[in-house]
Amino acid sequence: MQRFLTGRKLFLLAIALLLSSAARAQTGIYAAFTASKFDTTGTDWIYGPTLGLYHDSFHLPFVSLGLDARAAILGSGNDTKITSGLVGPRLSIHAPLVPIRPYVEGLIGAGHVTIGQGTTHKDALLLDTGFAAGADMTIFPRLDWRIAEYSFTTLPGLYGGTDQHSISTGLVFRIPVPIP
Repeated sequence: MQRFLTGRKLFLLAIALLLSSAARAQTGIYAAFTASKFDTTGTDWIYGPTLGLYHDSFHLPFVSLGLDARAAILGSGNDTKITSGLVGPRLSIHAPLVPIRPYVEGLIGAGHVTIGQGTTHKDALLLDTGFAAGADMTIFPRLDWRIAEYSFTTLPGLYGGTDQHSISTGLVFRIPVPIP
């Protein structure tokens, strides 16, 4: 009988821990410096800010699921510029006592692109799809350093399909959000 009560207490404790982790959503506001390159000839690296917000609303013991929304304003001189807005699902991994949280996201949205010169000049609003993967590291209780993020997006309407490769680093401010 004593053994059953101990097993039952452990089971109830495990359920309580799972429910307590699911009782709080996590929202993060981030700002990052981004360097990006289109895979078309004659384009240089472009730079600028990426700003965004994610909300992880579903939690399992080591995985959180949510949504990310971001905007990037990148450019260099007058030749190449992109202003994009993307949104998509986010999956992050978090292990107890480990301050690094890797994540992956699927992204879809639109990008306003100015690229090229002369007859190859293009200025258009286009569909923008892709993914992002990176890792955040806690440096203070609510502040993370986005160590690195790589994102790959494609603009199918630009020259028959143009890919964009970006790397970013920045800061994330995490806000706990109680669920009613």
